[in-house]
Amino acid sequence: MPISLHVNGERVDAHVLPRLNLADFLREHLHLTGTHVGCEHGVCGACTVRVNDEIVRACLVLAVQTHGASVLTIEGLSDSGEVADLQAAFRDRNALQCGYCTPGMLMAAQDLLKQQAEPDREQIREHLSGNYCRCTGYQAIVDAVETTARWRSERKS
Repeated sequence: MPISLHVNGERVDAHVLPRLNLADFLREHLHLTGTHVGCEHGVCGACTVRVNDEIVRACLVLAVQTHGASVLTIEGLSDSGEVADLQAAFRDRNALQCGYCTPGMLMAAQDLLKQQAEPDREQIREHLSGNYCRCTGYQAIVDAVETTARWRSERKS
């Protein structure tokens, strides 16, 4: 099936099988490998991307469903500098180990920080609860998001 969409701000025209999920389309057809595939059931959050400004699990969305949509991956967020401070906080707070969950965590954390400038630790935990990490434990990740929220708030002041 033919599809046309914008990925990280660039127009993409492609022909895909109707059953191809968005995660595989991004990874295999567009070589955007920051979108990781973990559970393939929408549970782990490793494949989190934005579609029309809403975070979704790319393993649960068919590529054909994104026809006419705008898709933003971790590469797009990173290249634009939108999450540079969040990435720095993850590094500084040791909130990444193997890195497998990190793109999805960053996507979810940035989504929260767009919705709420200064979330408390419980709100951070709740928003990230759909993203699994097997390496760091969540304390450092929550610390990194909290630190970023504080930095952004101080910069606005």
